[in-house]
Amino acid sequence: MLGYFGPAGTFTHQALLTISQDEAVPFPSVREALDAVRQGQVDGAVVPIENSVEGGVSATLDELIAGDHLMIHKEIVIPVEFGLYARRGTNLADVRQVLTHGHAAAQCREWLSVMVPEAHITAAGSTAGAAEEVARPESVYDAAVCARVAGELYGLAELAYAIEDNPGAVTRFIEVRRSGPVAERTGADKTTLVAFMREDHSGALLEILQQFAVRGVNLTRIESRPTKTTLGSYWFSIDIEGHLSDKRVAEALEGLHRVCPRVLFFGSYPRASGLRPVIPEDFTDEAFDAAQDWVDGFFLP
Repeated sequence: MLGYFGPAGTFTHQALLTISQDEAVPFPSVREALDAVRQGQVDGAVVPIENSVEGGVSATLDELIAGDHLMIHKEIVIPVEFGLYARRGTNLADVRQVLTHGHAAAQCREWLSVMVPEAHITAAGSTAGAAEEVARPESVYDAAVCARVAGELYGLAELAYAIEDNPGAVTRFIEVRRSGPVAERTGADKTTLVAFMREDHSGALLEILQQFAVRGVNLTRIESRPTKTTLGSYWFSIDIEGHLSDKRVAEALEGLHRVCPRVLFFGSYPRASGLRPVIPEDFTDEAFDAAQDWVDGFFLP
């Protein structure tokens, strides 16, 4: 059984339904969803990790490293489309109090400022939770910004749809499971890891990035997060093209292990897009093998 960052009707729930139609357990926070995996309450959990507009989801990035080690089993990418939903009988001109998740408010900021300029926007724990609250007859909120599935789930009227300021926005979700063997290489893979700086000094980040650059490994995401110990102390959440079985990726991780005090490997898994990276000839497995054979040749009698 899978869990997910709920409640029902969120984009996370929608992402989960693309990989499983079985009964799933909603959890009120990312932390509780991941802890449920760690404690064996569920086999895995689906949580958001990155949005094309707002960037990384801090709660997920932080909670992944906060407890027992977990592995990313797969990623799911879905389009993010929002609507404005209200109790039946409410008109757009009547909207003065809007409830939604902070990321949704940020992605619809321009539309809201133009179409409901007098409305006050309040942050909720989730867009689905906002829809549930607005559906209450006694609610002080007039409307919710949420997904269509949530509006329909709670019987709300659709006042407007596709109100996001950046059409084509997507959110990336991951299915996380307890530690286990690395998934088989598909040729269209992504690897996620976390690297801690040894100390804050000139070139510290460059030392980390060089481990990838000199081996032809492309980064698809890098974000810094504070270690929450001292000012200026950070760790980096990194996604790269390739699989741990790729020699260029394995050597890059070996390099990180030398220059970083701590490196966490969160798995290699198939890319949702199915896109295969274009690998320069000098960085193929065959090129690495040929170089190793050349060095080994000096030890032959």
